[in-house]
Amino acid sequence: MRYDDLADYPCSITRPLVILGDRWTFLVLKASFTGIRRFNEFQRTLGISRSRLQDRLDRLVEHAILVKQQAPGSAHDEYRLTEKGHDLYPILMAIKDWGDVYMAPDGPPVHYQHRGCSGEAHVRLECDSCTSELTARDIELAPGPGLLAYHAKD
Repeated sequence: MRYDDLADYPCSITRPLVILGDRWTFLVLKASFTGIRRFNEFQRTLGISRSRLQDRLDRLVEHAILVKQQAPGSAHDEYRLTEKGHDLYPILMAIKDWGDVYMAPDGPPVHYQHRGCSGEAHVRLECDSCTSELTARDIELAPGPGLLAYHAKD
């Protein structure tokens, strides 16, 4: 299968990877969540080339993950997370949780604390029906309407 074909593949993991599947895109998103909004701030913070940064920002805008708008009271543009963009935060937190366990031998480099009580933020996978905490061993796959519609096109 060609890379371009993956955007139409009936899989809710594969399709987002076509948009998000490289490290620079996730690092741009991480910076966005810390409040970075301007092109030069992204470049200075990430050390990314201008052309690569522009490509990633354009892709995120194209897919309505970021919106490009004029900064209030300024002639400069800024990039802001949309609701769709904010919904990616648990993915970054899941990567952070994994990194803290397997790639931080001296302990987490940063604590992500709840502003309300200073507790540590983590991602938890749970059943939407019974609220039991789940692991991969608890999951089984069943065809959904998107897969049935995809096969109906054949």
